[in-house]
Amino acid sequence: MNAPFPGDRRATGRGSILAPVMLRMIDRIDTGIDKGSIHLTLPDRTQRLIGSRGDGPNAIVDLRSWRALVRLALSGSGGWYEAWEKGEWASPDPVQIFAVFSLNRASLARPARATGPWKQVRRLAHWLHRNSRRGSRRNIHFHYDLGNDFYAQWLDAGMTYSSAMFTAPGQSLQDAQAAKLGAILDRTATRPGDTILEIGCGWGSFAEAALDAGREVHGITLSSEQLTYAAARNPKGEFSLVDYRDVTGTYDAVVSIEMAEAVGREFWPHYLSAIARALKPGGRAALQIIIFDDALFADYAANVDFIQTYIFPGGLLISEGAFRALAAQNGLEWRDQVNFGASYAETCRQWRENFDAAAAAGRLPKQFDAHFIALWRYYLMYCEGGFRGGGIDVAQVTLLKEG
Repeated sequence: MNAPFPGDRRATGRGSILAPVMLRMIDRIDTGIDKGSIHLTLPDRTQRLIGSRGDGPNAIVDLRSWRALVRLALSGSGGWYEAWEKGEWASPDPVQIFAVFSLNRASLARPARATGPWKQVRRLAHWLHRNSRRGSRRNIHFHYDLGNDFYAQWLDAGMTYSSAMFTAPGQSLQDAQAAKLGAILDRTATRPGDTILEIGCGWGSFAEAALDAGREVHGITLSSEQLTYAAARNPKGEFSLVDYRDVTGTYDAVVSIEMAEAVGREFWPHYLSAIARALKPGGRAALQIIIFDDALFADYAANVDFIQTYIFPGGLLISEGAFRALAAQNGLEWRDQVNFGASYAETCRQWRENFDAAAAAGRLPKQFDAHFIALWRYYLMYCEGGFRGGGIDVAQVTLLKEG
């Protein structure tokens, strides 16, 4: 039996003891939506339009129980997922509700954050997953060692699990991934025979592109599944199960594609110091990073969101300002930043299409039940909406080590 929940006796209609408080919460959300709208069906089946004061996404939400808003108020985005998973709200396209919240992030930040003791519980759990050497291995195993067969069903054929760079309408995911990898390689300014260290080598797609271009590549990872795959794919490369903090030797260039988000704020100085140590004087690091709005970063970092709770334990998106300052402290000049968040939204959309097709055809590994499949589908929609609304962005940047 489930534990008692506030208002369980009468939680679905306007007569619920929760209704007056929840209606005031809806009023506050309404006030905070300057762009876009939410067409809301309330638990008593009455309808309400909130927002609709400026252009933006148009979301449709069927609020089936006031409990959904209680979970949102107490547990933020993690609670909103839990309400969705329990059927307390539904939408024909949840991406749009996430995009509305992302677009109006400054005025809606508070409703999306956990409060009270729930916040402290989630903060403690997140702290226990911090990325010490042991914690990093555990966290990487939790996410990336779900199995190569799982990821192969919905990533592109090159097995690239980071944002593609779409440069033309109708471009395929695989071609857009190749464009991204080419842009990263160009940033290294390396020549055939030069050495590249890749921190977080994934399944070896960048290594393959660099090796084909005549570079020498040493890829490191903490995922045993990825290590096996990348090494078999690239017999001319060198691959190691090594923590970035333990890298020795120097290289002409360093590449790290969406690895920084798995480091955690406490360890950003160690990560950038490791990059600086690994670079020869005058060498370049090419990074791809997911960044969170600097104006709201402090509040984000003080909370624990849906992704940190359910998908990436120990993770944290990047504050561009803080990261740039730490790079400078390590003698790394920040150059040529290019943001392409719309490409990440499209990447997530295509991943989800592939994921849904694989699930419908029964091609996902049998150990993953309906609950897990629903969680990952929600995760892909959540990320797509975040990028569409602009609350999160992705960027490539070059870091030049002083000669």
